Amino acid sequence: MQYCFVEGSFADLARELAEYLHVEVGDNLDANLKDEVLKKLVTASAGLNSYPEKEFTAAYNLLVYLVMQSPSVNMFLPRICENLSKPITSAPVNGAGLALNVLTTIFNLLQPDNEVRSNVFTAILRLVKNSGNFETLRPQLKKLDTWIEEWDLDEEDQRKLFGQLADVAEENGEQGESYQYVLKALRTFESAEYSSKEAQDLSLRALKAALVSTTHFDFHDLTSLPTIQALSDDHSEYSELLEIFSEKELEDYNDFRDENEDWLETEGLDNSVLHRKMRLLTLASVAASTNSKELEYKRIAKALQIPVEDVEMWVIDVIRAGLIEGKLSQQKQVFLIHRTTYRVFGEKQWREVATRLDTWRSSLRAVKEVISRERQQAEAQKERELHEAERKIAGASGMGAGRRTIGGRENMVEMGTD
Repeated sequence: MQYCFVEGSFADLARELAEYLHVEVGDNLDANLKDEVLKKLVTASAGLNSYPEKEFTAAYNLLVYLVMQSPSVNMFLPRICENLSKPITSAPVNGAGLALNVLTTIFNLLQPDNEVRSNVFTAILRLVKNSGNFETLRPQLKKLDTWIEEWDLDEEDQRKLFGQLADVAEENGEQGESYQYVLKALRTFESAEYSSKEAQDLSLRALKAALVSTTHFDFHDLTSLPTIQALSDDHSEYSELLEIFSEKELEDYNDFRDENEDWLETEGLDNSVLHRKMRLLTLASVAASTNSKELEYKRIAKALQIPVEDVEMWVIDVIRAGLIEGKLSQQKQVFLIHRTTYRVFGEKQWREVATRLDTWRSSLRAVKEVISRERQQAEAQKERELHEAERKIAGASGMGAGRRTIGGRENMVEMGTD
C-alpha cells in the first residue's frame, strides 16, 4: 500500500499548485467551487511532463491528493492517467518509472471496487508495454482474478484486458505469459461468437504461438477450446496442422508440408522449426507406444528419418524437452525408457494402459504364487525342524532317566555288601 502525506487545507494546497502550474483559480476558490478548481489543475497538469524531473513526483502527489478529496474523483482520474501515459520529456531515462509510481499510488488509493481502478490499471499496462518493466508488474498479476471480480467486468471487458496483457507480455519477450493470456481471452467467448472474426483472429494467434514455440508440446489446451475447433470451417489447413501436431507423426507432417508449402510460407510458419518439433513429438509417441522398456536405435532412426549416428543427439533433445526420461545404452544400441508422455490420451491410449495393467496383474499374480509356494515350503520346513527337535529332546530325556535307575540299583548293591 502507498500513501500520500500532504499537510494543509484544500484551498492553500490548491493555490500553491495553481501557482506552480501558472493557472488562475482564485475566484473559484473564493466561491468554494472545488471541482472547478480541479478541472483547471488537471487540465494544466499535462504540462508537468516537461517540468524538472526532481519536482515531478511531488507535484503529481499533490494533485492526486487534491483530486482524491473530490466526490467527483472518477471524473478527473482518467485525464490524469492519460497524461501520465504520455512521454515524460524532462526525464527520458526515468520518465516511465516516475509515471508508473504515480499511477501505482492512484491505484492503491482507490477502493477495490472502484470502476476507475481498471482504467488506471490499463494506463499502467500501456506504460509497462512501452518501457519494458514487465518484472515490476508480474508480482501484481497474481491478484488479477480478484481484481476482475471486484471490478465486475463482463466477458467483453475481460477479453479486452487479457488481450492487453498478452500484448504487454509479448512486447517484453514473455511469450509463455502472452500465450496464457490469449487462452484466457479465448475462454470468454460465448457459443454464438465462436466463429466471429475476433474469435478466429485470437485463435490463430494462439495456435501460431503454440506451433512455433520451442517449449510448448502439449496441444490439448488448444484442441479442447470451442473457438479453436471452429477454425475447421474457414481455416482448414490450421485445423489439419493442429491435428498432426496433437496426435500424428513426422511422416504425416511431411505429407502436409509437401501439399501446403506455399501456404506455410504465406502464413510465416518456418518449416525448419515445425519439422524439428515434429521429430521430437514423433520420438515421444514412439517411446510411449513401445511395449518394452528398450527402444532400438534403428527404430528411432526410421521413425525420425535420420541416420543412426544422429539418434543419440535427438534423444538428448527430447529428454531436455521433458517429453521422455531414460538413458542411452551405446553398447546395446538401445534407449532405456524410464518415463514417457502421451501427446493425446484417447481410446487407443486407454487400450494400451489396459493391456499394460493386464500384463502387470499377470506378473503380480505369478509373483504372488511364487511367494505363496515359498512361504508354504518354509512353513513346512519349519514344522519338520520343530518335530525333529522335539523328537531329539524326547529321546534325550528317556536315556537320562534310565541311567539314574541303574545307578540307584548299583548304590543299593554296594550298600548291601557293606
